[in-house]
Amino acid sequence: MNAAAAALRHQDPARIVVAVPVAASSSCEDFGALVDEVVCAEMPEPFVAVGQWYDDFSQMTDEEVRELLRRARAERPASRIRERSPTGRKGASHF
Repeated sequence: MNAAAAALRHQDPARIVVAVPVAASSSCEDFGALVDEVVCAEMPEPFVAVGQWYDDFSQMTDEEVRELLRRARAERPASRIRERSPTGRKGASHF
């Protein structure tokens, strides 16, 4: 998430928001210095590992992630996905 926030910062976004369902309070605090807003729904104490808060936290292959991203792109109209165009104006992105 650090790398994603840094990469987004180079795109000059209006805001960067990090939102996670569960995290250590220290992680949420650390992101506060990198992004404009941090939303951590749950910050349990003690926080040992993110996987303990999910019924299924099994690993995914790169191919599974690519397939999920491909399906998500196909299910959402491009007009709802916004990014900066090469001219610096916000416009619809094309994947």
